[in-house]
Amino acid sequence: MKQLTTITLGLCVAAAALAGCGGGNGSSSGDKGEVVDGGTFTMAFTADPGNLDPQMSVSTALFSISQLSYDHLLNMDADDGSIQSGLATDWKVDGKTASFTLADGITCSDGSALTATDVADNINFVADPKNKSPFLGAFLPPGAKAEADDDAGTLTITLAAPAPFVLQGLANLPIVCAKGLADRDTLADGTDGTGPYELTDLAPDDQYTYQIRDGYTWGPDGASTDTKGLPDTIVVKIVQNESTAANLLLSGDLNAAIVDGPDRKRLDAAGLDAYDITALMGEQWYNQNEGHATSDPEIRKALTQALDLEQLQKVLTSGNGGPATTLSAIDPVACPGDSVSGALPESDPAAAKSVLEAADLPDLTLLYSAASSAGATAAAELAVQEWADAGVTVKATSQSAASVQQALFGSGDWDIAWVALNVNSPDQLVPFLSGPGVADGGTNFAGIDNDAYNSGVAQATEMTGQDGCDTWLDAESNLFNDADVVPFANNASKVYEKGASFDYPGQMAPMSIRMLAQ
Repeated sequence: MKQLTTITLGLCVAAAALAGCGGGNGSSSGDKGEVVDGGTFTMAFTADPGNLDPQMSVSTALFSISQLSYDHLLNMDADDGSIQSGLATDWKVDGKTASFTLADGITCSDGSALTATDVADNINFVADPKNKSPFLGAFLPPGAKAEADDDAGTLTITLAAPAPFVLQGLANLPIVCAKGLADRDTLADGTDGTGPYELTDLAPDDQYTYQIRDGYTWGPDGASTDTKGLPDTIVVKIVQNESTAANLLLSGDLNAAIVDGPDRKRLDAAGLDAYDITALMGEQWYNQNEGHATSDPEIRKALTQALDLEQLQKVLTSGNGGPATTLSAIDPVACPGDSVSGALPESDPAAAKSVLEAADLPDLTLLYSAASSAGATAAAELAVQEWADAGVTVKATSQSAASVQQALFGSGDWDIAWVALNVNSPDQLVPFLSGPGVADGGTNFAGIDNDAYNSGVAQATEMTGQDGCDTWLDAESNLFNDADVVPFANNASKVYEKGASFDYPGQMAPMSIRMLAQ
């Protein structure tokens, strides 16, 4: 599907990249026509997922495609955020101990049985900082340790400290089977999971083909691949151009694609049904690592004041969005509220010009992906002009999602970046907003070190679930006061469907797909 985020944490990492990211409203398949068995369901992604190891990247494309072949211990209901069964049928959190009972008869795509030890090995792999999984801290609290009892089919995770949203995090962590764990190189271009579909063919930057698995019975709330209407084959096509995707939808060559821009008008006029999604789209980051002028908080504030964020939001979202309200924007939002309004530096071009001209800055770079939205390039051009008016030269560079991720988590060659991290609970963002930077094996790619935010997080983490929401939101506001990160646009996207129906809570829910008679 179209990349809603350059990084998902399921953050929507998952996630990535990050969250069992979800939110939207759609209709059930039953009210859209006659359901038919089998066939091929074809959907579009704007970015190639790259290396397919599901635990080693927070890109949205990878997180989304991983849903086809990998299950999670638990699932989240897209409407109310309640925890549902997954690989585990029973679960309990008691202080620093989380315990789970696995469903009977779970098998991997190669036919082998999934054991509790396999699941524990997944947890311990992600928990080991030496493995550098970006899901550590996002979907799994640091210091977690897992033990298994294969005879009883149970798993126990011991936490280093209470974690208010530990179940929500585990609902985003893909579980790999034993062979893949033993040889992770095989996961780069193959799958080894317990999910309902298995990768059978791939042509990177073109398409990925998945086949249904017989005997799958442990989906959300016991969903089974025997369900009428599921496609036998799922094809993921890489289609970077939104107008091309719209054309393929209208011709019937695609069953699903996200469209944000002006092509929505003709899809709506053609009567195509759509699933609505709200996500954070405009999020500006400053590189605060050594050697970057944007490490100076006064420079960050001035660069922010030089912008008309309201106008940028309108251009970026093609008029379909609104202002950002929190960093956790994907429904079901664990901590609804507004941490943004009144916290960002107010637009003041004159004050910005005074600071920036006196600073005599070198040329700066703005990194973004044109595939992130139909209005991304126009918005980048507007921002560059506003910075020029304030006396600073910023060179905007559009790169592929993979290249943007490499710059953020690899080379560090950037000053300003537009990257939206979409999650549904604030704790999933902590390792991206604090702690070790990339050079030290962490995921804090911007090098943020905000004492007020860190203090607020420490307090909120000691609270139970949503009891700490006010504290979480106050902590976020401290980031905006210092222009550590600048969220400026939410977007209302539409996932269009033709010849099929489905649910799309942040990414495709494969067990919800129903093929329809033509």
